[in-house]
Amino acid sequence: MQRDAATEAVFKPVRPPTTFEETVERLGTAIRLGLLPAGSRLPAERDLAGQLGISRSTLRAALTTLVQSGHLVAQRGRTGGTFVAERPPLAEKNGKPLGADAWAVLDYRVAVETGATILAAERAKPGQLDRLDELVTKMAGATDFEDYRRADIRFHIGIAEAASSPRLVTAMTEVQGQMSDLIALIAHPERVLTHSNAQHRRLVGLLRRANGPRAARLMREHIEGTEHILAGLI
Repeated sequence: MQRDAATEAVFKPVRPPTTFEETVERLGTAIRLGLLPAGSRLPAERDLAGQLGISRSTLRAALTTLVQSGHLVAQRGRTGGTFVAERPPLAEKNGKPLGADAWAVLDYRVAVETGATILAAERAKPGQLDRLDELVTKMAGATDFEDYRRADIRFHIGIAEAASSPRLVTAMTEVQGQMSDLIALIAHPERVLTHSNAQHRRLVGLLRRANGPRAARLMREHIEGTEHILAGLI
């Protein structure tokens, strides 16, 4: 694979805490920009993991996500490997890039979700936090993405309800609807959902301790993971 400044930027080491999500973003962006051309073969798994400074298990999870989204194709056999799809999806919609609209929604989400989280840490009632814990358990036991996503939406709206702000509930409902349109465009591997729900559980714990600053930071990290996935795939 030919190396230049742009390619070096894509394959420099990935930094935590969103290692998996940022790996998806890096590779997806490289495909979308043509740095990894259609039909080209990715470097060997060991080499690619070393370049990115990540574990092979993290790389495999990212590659699985990109295969599920249609950006990559995995082929078995002596001449097999992981190849960039001939026609990677989601680069555009109706002839127009998705980028600007998607980032506007994500910015709106940051404002609404972090604000609601801070107020929920100050105002949440025990029964409201118990309900959030129930939703976390429901997501953990979901057998398909639709069930998971319904509980996920209720969880985030539940945070706004715990903030005791009818306007925030309205805004949260709106932003979750807009996020659903974006989330529907990407694959949902189990690793992503498990990691996301672990953050949900930690978030409820911080709300119970009324630790608004840490809860808001965790919510921002939670949203950032989604941003990396979407940036790589659309």
